[in-house]
Amino acid sequence: MVALTKGVPDFREGQVSFDEDGHLERGETPTVMNPNDKHALRAALQTKVRHDGQLSVMSMGPPGYKEVLGEAMESVYADDLYLLSDREMAAADTWATAITLSTGLEKLEESPDLVFAGFKTADGETGHTGLQTCWCEDAPVITHVVALDVDPEANTVRAKRLVEGDIEEIETVEAPMPAFIVADPEFEPTYRRAEERLKLKDLREETEERAPDYEDHLTVWDHADLNLDPDYIGLDGSPTIVSSVDPIPKAPAEREATMVTPDDSEGMEQVFDEMRGFAAGGD
Repeated sequence: MVALTKGVPDFREGQVSFDEDGHLERGETPTVMNPNDKHALRAALQTKVRHDGQLSVMSMGPPGYKEVLGEAMESVYADDLYLLSDREMAAADTWATAITLSTGLEKLEESPDLVFAGFKTADGETGHTGLQTCWCEDAPVITHVVALDVDPEANTVRAKRLVEGDIEEIETVEAPMPAFIVADPEFEPTYRRAEERLKLKDLREETEERAPDYEDHLTVWDHADLNLDPDYIGLDGSPTIVSSVDPIPKAPAEREATMVTPDDSEGMEQVFDEMRGFAAGGD
């Protein structure tokens, strides 16, 4: 199994850095794991707990994504990590990214039975990369997965997926492996059997020893390692044209606040009056 992940800017208030025109400064903004990828990683971990197997995590991005992969090893007890990284891959759109990821998957010693991807990224929100990578691999894909299990003997994966339309409903889908799984944010792993919970505990203990030295389990491939033509990856290989970019509105530099000191008895009384309503369950 392979789980795909990506680093994205930390969009929490106070973490994002903008230039004077309101554009995001990625170099000055901390990078974190894409939140939606965590659902895919949990789906991969659940599959590993139930059926054993090798679990790798792969990402394409700058050298700083090593830390994101290290976090993935800690959270889903991955066996090894792969980073596809060099300047020729920079500024790729989803299509060029998919070509690179697909080539990385094909370079693995063993072809994965399942590839897990997140619903969408927090910075682009296109929801394209997992599907386009799947298209490159010519494999079936099940999207919006909220539950899944594998039948090793039949070599199939059966999943429940969320159908969003006029009403929300769940449908069950079965596909032959190899296949791609795009996890929905509603996915919740389940470990009902005692042996699954014990296996999860053992994996956690094994990873606690391995994760601090995650770089020893990390393989980095550049475009030459993947035998990729620079004309078909990165910015040069990206057919997407951005017609314009609107500056992100800056948050107010200061919030309106009333300063109250402990020796201001009247002011403190007003503070307690405000708090009293919330403590009593009022609005």
